[in-house]
Amino acid sequence: MKPKSKILIIAGSDSSGGAGIQADIKTVTSLGSYAMTAITAITAQNTNGVKSIVPIKPKEILEQIIFTSKDIRPDAIKIGMLHSPKVIDSVISALNKIKVSRIVLDPVMISKGGTRLIDNKAINLLKNKLIKKTTLITPNIPEAEVLTKTKINNVVDMIYAANILIANGAKNVLLKGGHLNTNFVNDVFVNKNEIKIFKNKKIATKNTHGTGCTLSSAIATYFSCGKPLKNSCDLAIKYVNRAIGSKLKYGKGHGPINHLNSITISKKFR
Repeated sequence: MKPKSKILIIAGSDSSGGAGIQADIKTVTSLGSYAMTAITAITAQNTNGVKSIVPIKPKEILEQIIFTSKDIRPDAIKIGMLHSPKVIDSVISALNKIKVSRIVLDPVMISKGGTRLIDNKAINLLKNKLIKKTTLITPNIPEAEVLTKTKINNVVDMIYAANILIANGAKNVLLKGGHLNTNFVNDVFVNKNEIKIFKNKKIATKNTHGTGCTLSSAIATYFSCGKPLKNSCDLAIKYVNRAIGSKLKYGKGHGPINHLNSITISKKFR
């Protein structure tokens, strides 16, 4: 098969392969599209946590985005880990030059193991400038609480927080509800015209490393192929749930999910 679309991923690297650029590439490829990358940081990490973070220079990040896009124009962009104000400024500058209309932002702030991945100045710049450049932002509950300075305890709070992000300039918000202590996960999609709640049974597992990266990349992939944004969110949530449901047991901590769940291998390659 030929790739259906081209996705540029702007994010950090995860040496364990469960999240970040590695999860993004696996997701885009598994869903039938072509992945390109601009790496923002290199991390040494495993399922137990992050040992070190080595940032890539902002100028080099800009060059990765511009040089890649001049040759192979992306149909959509997924943005993940941006660790400093200078990095965010370089990404905004690059976005202004390449002018891609479909942009999904996953505001990565804290790793599954609890390591903080972004500083306060970067959070403010992301909130006040970058959000306005994107089509969709996909925060989880802790990230939404930081961005909106509100406490989220239920679905009503989620809708309220999403509307704060809309008022701050976001065009569309998918607020992920997995951090609430409930039997079902409610992911809330909000824009100025509608509210849609995607409700799915929560899967009992600690192996959810990279779910946010995977979801945002899956949305970008479906969206890049011409599917409506809300439908892209629905399909991406289903893809992630199947990946979690495969119940991989790699590592001693928060293990990865199965990005290959969408692929059927021909008998001659088995």
